[in-house]
Amino acid sequence: MKRLQSLAALAVLLSMWQAGTAQTDDKDKRAQSGFQFLSVVSDARGAALAEAVTGMQTGSSALFFNPAGMANLESRIDLSASLNEWIADITHNAFSLALRPSGGNYGVLGFSFQSVDYGEFYRTRVNKNNDLGYDDLGTFELSAMAIGVGYAKRLTDRFCVGGQMRWVRQDLGESDIPVVSAGLDTTHGTALNRLEPYAFDFGTQFRTGFKSLVFGMSVRNFSKEIKYVQEGFQLPLVFTLGVCMNVMDFFSGMPFEQALWVNVDASHHRDHPEQLKLGMEYRMLNALCLRSGYILGNDEDGFSFGIGIRRFGFGFDYSYSPFGVFDRVQRMTARFAW
Repeated sequence: MKRLQSLAALAVLLSMWQAGTAQTDDKDKRAQSGFQFLSVVSDARGAALAEAVTGMQTGSSALFFNPAGMANLESRIDLSASLNEWIADITHNAFSLALRPSGGNYGVLGFSFQSVDYGEFYRTRVNKNNDLGYDDLGTFELSAMAIGVGYAKRLTDRFCVGGQMRWVRQDLGESDIPVVSAGLDTTHGTALNRLEPYAFDFGTQFRTGFKSLVFGMSVRNFSKEIKYVQEGFQLPLVFTLGVCMNVMDFFSGMPFEQALWVNVDASHHRDHPEQLKLGMEYRMLNALCLRSGYILGNDEDGFSFGIGIRRFGFGFDYSYSPFGVFDRVQRMTARFAW
């Protein structure tokens, strides 16, 4: 009976995903969303696997990919802290925490935090009455952050679900509003470019029972339409289906403990074409991990590489991604589980 319930739930979710992709289908999907920092991956393990982790158990970091991925948390406490040296000297920071009270009988509670440091920018204002043609208003800073609360639970021994609600904030500073008066451009008042919407994430994972084969599904960044001044937009909504498996299950009599996880994710984005993401993670003695991934359908970043070390509840992950004209992107994540 439980198996039938799980299969029925999976079928319903797949139908929802297909309906959502049909509604957002468009040949030219450019500039259809804002708050793009929500699409940037800071977790080093996920980045090294080209974000193909929808079907994996990833502890508290699952809040940045598929909330259901923390449902089978084995430790009482799991936390991660990530630093992402993004392009154009932009720095992304991320933190996640997962708690498993009462041995997991009541599910897993999670918290996530993201912030962005864009650096300083020069602010000017048009002024036709001086030699420069503008006024120098000094420097200003932009800011963006997201704070989330998530929950995941195993409904059966094979099927688990998870969700997250996030408060998202982006502040692009003040801007002068031009007003045409008597044929002249003047400035009248200012506009405060700050928005604070809510975003919702949802995901599932289904263990098929065939060795370690797992199917996953996630919907991220679902929100209502928002706008700064005139044009409305939504957050970068993305639907993802994924599958993963330890191919070492087909071999027996290995000389030592090892695993080779192969992950494949297919993502449908609101604001750019579909992507196919491939990732592989080789684990040796459950202490050393070598990772690689590739994203099909991306303009700049394709391949990614990474390494991970875990011992006595502590872990460190590093990823390196060549980024075309932007040179490279490096990410580092520290982890602790108890």
